[in-house]
Amino acid sequence: MILVTGGAGFIGANFVLDWLATRDEPVLNLDALTYAGNRENLASLDGDARHVFVHGDICDRALIDRLLAEHQPRAIVHFAAESHVDRSIHGPGEFMRTNVEGTFTLLEAARAHWQGLDGDAKAAFRFHHVSTDEVYGSLGPNDPAFTETKTYEPNSPYSASKAASDHLVRAWHHTYGLPVTTSNCSNNYGPYHFPEKLIPLIIANALAGKPLPVYGDGQQIRDWLYVTDHCSAIRAILDKGTSGEVYNVGGWNEKPNIDIVKTLCALLDELQPDPAGSYSRLITYVADRPGHDRRYAIDARKIERELGWRPAETFETGIRKTVAWYLEHQDWVAHVQSGAYREWVEKNYAAR
Repeated sequence: MILVTGGAGFIGANFVLDWLATRDEPVLNLDALTYAGNRENLASLDGDARHVFVHGDICDRALIDRLLAEHQPRAIVHFAAESHVDRSIHGPGEFMRTNVEGTFTLLEAARAHWQGLDGDAKAAFRFHHVSTDEVYGSLGPNDPAFTETKTYEPNSPYSASKAASDHLVRAWHHTYGLPVTTSNCSNNYGPYHFPEKLIPLIIANALAGKPLPVYGDGQQIRDWLYVTDHCSAIRAILDKGTSGEVYNVGGWNEKPNIDIVKTLCALLDELQPDPAGSYSRLITYVADRPGHDRRYAIDARKIERELGWRPAETFETGIRKTVAWYLEHQDWVAHVQSGAYREWVEKNYAAR
């Protein structure tokens, strides 16, 4: 069995679904079910004995100790995190608690568990930490892409909290010998993405006839990674990764935000045309967020060279699958757009 934290969130849920679609090894899924965690993401696993869901907080050491003792997982895959930059600007405290204190709690529980194992079980144990390319800071237009040795230069409360958690994972390996791996991924997209992030927000707003907000000039560049490609990368790291190593995971798809928005409009025009005209008429430039990083780019050659992983999806195939999924699951979007979600959107965009 493996323990997955944050397995009801966007990437975590996709990982759990993908894992159980490709392997028979059971998953113990721990999630606090905050606004971004959604049991509906896992509805297809109802009744599947291979999926054990626990509603709980990664900061709860007693709970973590009990789960490790009871289920004896051979690996921990740590997704659980607060992850939205805008939310971290408005309220950084939760990011420090979950991303820093939560990771510390997990590491300490994992260390105690691992030290109590014998022989092959101890040798096989892994703690995999899922992080972000945002810890590396912002790139200029002609700078080389982020490698695993790039200096950390986080610029938001979110990226600073993830940088801190990365450093904790590294320290627990070097000080205590805990067998760890870390992956720093680029922007994910795909099914079950909570509609506060760019791609699902644009799709949801377009279908509702609402403005499509684009920060600043829309020329912020990101590398886009289809979520199931990220899942396959983590599986490769668990299977073949070297303890203590960091692997950058990217899609080889650098795109300005405004190009993403225009691509989404074109796909929606094709797949669900609006009688009022092209969805691009709804594009609205709004004030940029404070400290907005200009460009991220991942150099993913190490994971390809050492573990044989490359993304299977191009941006063109992945974004078409994503739009089609949202069109087929508009009930899911409606369910997650609760009163709390609407209040957040109003708070973040009204003054822009």
